[in-house]
Amino acid sequence: MARRILDITGSEAESFLQGLVTSDLARLDSGLVYTALLTPQGKYIADFFLLRHDGGIWLDVDESLAATLLQRLSLYKLRADVQISETDIRVRRGTAPAPEGALADPRHPDLGWRLYGDEAGDDGTDFDRIRVAHCIPETGVELTPDTFILEAGFERLGGVDFRKGCYVGQEVTARMKHKTELKKGLALVAVHGAAPTGTAITTPAGKPVGTLFTQSGGRGIAYLRHDRACPGMTAGEACVDPL
Repeated sequence: MARRILDITGSEAESFLQGLVTSDLARLDSGLVYTALLTPQGKYIADFFLLRHDGGIWLDVDESLAATLLQRLSLYKLRADVQISETDIRVRRGTAPAPEGALADPRHPDLGWRLYGDEAGDDGTDFDRIRVAHCIPETGVELTPDTFILEAGFERLGGVDFRKGCYVGQEVTARMKHKTELKKGLALVAVHGAAPTGTAITTPAGKPVGTLFTQSGGRGIAYLRHDRACPGMTAGEACVDPL
């Protein structure tokens, strides 16, 4: 779990972020906020956590996305009184009793806590097992640049707010919200056997259905076309069934 912490400071730091990200920053008063930055077309750029501190806001993002996110935020900054800098702060996480100063992961209670300081790592928890049990997507695995966040379950995870007002990609996201039903999205499936992450799923008749991602304990997270999902699907050598 390689993470990078950006420090966002300045008198307009909070209003700057409020106009960009999918969540309402008023929730910073209660702890960590899980959110995302989207393209104007409503597609995923990065997901991350925000945390208020005395001098500004820390942004906790997967290290693989840090440079891209820093560049994008810098482009949006223009003349706002906002400074964005990299830090040496590290992240620990776990599900054992929380140490002093730890904050609850806002996506799901079973994901435990996150602690910001001088140490990185976790307490040995099998986080993939927890993610699969609750269909929680991971940066760079289920969450990729083609992702629409509602198809990835962001509303269920508290990662998007429909009352906060405008943000980048808000119009597309709101339209998807008010559709009668999403035709595609992440779902839990039963997996008999195993297949590499990213393996294509097909129907018994050979029609493409979607993609199989993280697997644990006989289950997996899959991106599916809901109208084609059916018993007896396959992903490589694995058998896949809807749950």
